[in-house]
Amino acid sequence: MKEHVLISIFANAGSAFGSGSAYAVGIVNIIKAFYRRNISFLAGWILIITTQVLGYGWAGLLRKYVVEPAHMWWPNTLVQVSLFRALHEKDERRMSRAKFFLIALFCSFSWYLVPGYLFTTLSSISWVCWVFSKSVTAQQIGSGMRGLGLGALTLDWTVVASFLFSPLICPFFSIVNVFLGYTLIMYIVIPISYWGLDVHGAKKFPIFSSHLFTYQGQPYNISAIVNKNFEIDMVQYEKQGRINLSTLFSLTYGFGFATIASTLTHVALFYGREIYERFRASYKGKEDIHTRLMRKYKDIPSWWFHVLLGVTIAVSLVLCIFLNDQVQMPWWGLLFASVIAFIFTLPISVITATTNMSVPKIFPDIDIIYVSRPSNAPRFYTQTPGLNIITEYVMGIIYPGRPIANVCFKTYGYMSMDQAVSFLNDFKLGHYMKIPPRSMFLVQLIGTIIAGTVNILVAWWLLASIENICQDDLLPPDSPWTCPGYRVFFDASVIWGLVGPKRIFGRLGNYSSMNWFFLGGAMGPVFCLALPQSISQAVLDSSD
Repeated sequence: MKEHVLISIFANAGSAFGSGSAYAVGIVNIIKAFYRRNISFLAGWILIITTQVLGYGWAGLLRKYVVEPAHMWWPNTLVQVSLFRALHEKDERRMSRAKFFLIALFCSFSWYLVPGYLFTTLSSISWVCWVFSKSVTAQQIGSGMRGLGLGALTLDWTVVASFLFSPLICPFFSIVNVFLGYTLIMYIVIPISYWGLDVHGAKKFPIFSSHLFTYQGQPYNISAIVNKNFEIDMVQYEKQGRINLSTLFSLTYGFGFATIASTLTHVALFYGREIYERFRASYKGKEDIHTRLMRKYKDIPSWWFHVLLGVTIAVSLVLCIFLNDQVQMPWWGLLFASVIAFIFTLPISVITATTNMSVPKIFPDIDIIYVSRPSNAPRFYTQTPGLNIITEYVMGIIYPGRPIANVCFKTYGYMSMDQAVSFLNDFKLGHYMKIPPRSMFLVQLIGTIIAGTVNILVAWWLLASIENICQDDLLPPDSPWTCPGYRVFFDASVIWGLVGPKRIFGRLGNYSSMNWFFLGGAMGPVFCLALPQSISQAVLDSSD
């Protein structure tokens, strides 16, 4: 069983802890496929490996706070523990857990051939579009691929599970909560903003699009506003005018701002005392039975993590100083991003380990990825929550006009924290399964380096061998190489890096009103906390 756990941890680290390819592959992709500029293979490889490994250095030093204590129980690891036990422990019942798992696996795989390859329409059955095939409004409302998806059905389990991961392991209240939020945004706020209020001239643009537009509704020529130094050309920018977003794109940024603020407020109000008490308990060194059993294995020396952290930062500084013309990010940007990631790693790890909640990520980035399939039907995969929008916003303000510097700063700031939390999560799995710590460290590190190398090799080959890759206006309609996820990543580099938040969400842009979502999000949990008290008080008053 322990060998199986180690192999799964190795594979998990190799797949960016379930996220697929390394996050920094997006930087290489947008430079070569969207900006049509060059980045050397060496710079791309260093960028991918260092962003994936940087967080491991300080994550290992935090194990005593978020892995060893019994209070830090990491709820999502219990599902994996249950699976390993089902596969390896003897069960004398007629229908053992292992047998049931294999039957379900075979049936799931067999059925997926139908919506995945043989009849892909089953992934998104948009009957509204069939009934009103000539109505543009019906396509906007009913399409599950290009519209709001009202009434759209699916017989594809991967689409069902993409809603909030698998509904079989998520608490029912979480599913209901997300469903209500989705309904509020997609079926009430978006239609009113688009058809009712025409917010920001919404009807000039598609209701659902990740592309950028001019005021007249034409595609924005990004290449024209990038000068030879890979910075914004203000003369050309003034000629084209301000950048405009689709209704869904702009409002999703607004709700993303609200989500960040509301999550911090919610955690502070509803879980602050619990997290503080559990952190104090972990600091006092209270051990559980698992920690005592793990004492028989040799622990990882602290200098392993110190050396890993030092080497990774040194190599990253080499990238920022000697290959700066390719990544744009100054050396102080690397250190600043590392400090932000380090500061947030412990609190987010504590929150995740104790409540299974953490700061959420939002759509306007690769954070919710559209994965192209033969049918081009999108599937959504949410990754571990992170700091993407905070790092984008900060770097866009202090170092505007440089798109690659912005995405590099975001990747170092977000990905190192994300990898650190995932690293600790897998360490807790090994903690439960009694895996030697040194073995866990090695398989995670080696798996990450091998996978990062494979990622850059595959990306490099695809970018060189597929003509017009990621250029959806030049590809055939049924092409699977439109890169919709990386299109959003590219748009984020333009919004936050090239043009900058001041010209999008500031007084020089069209969407300054989106900043009010920060306040609304921060006050939302306060309202939710006060509402039950006011209702209960009213009931008590009426009973008197």
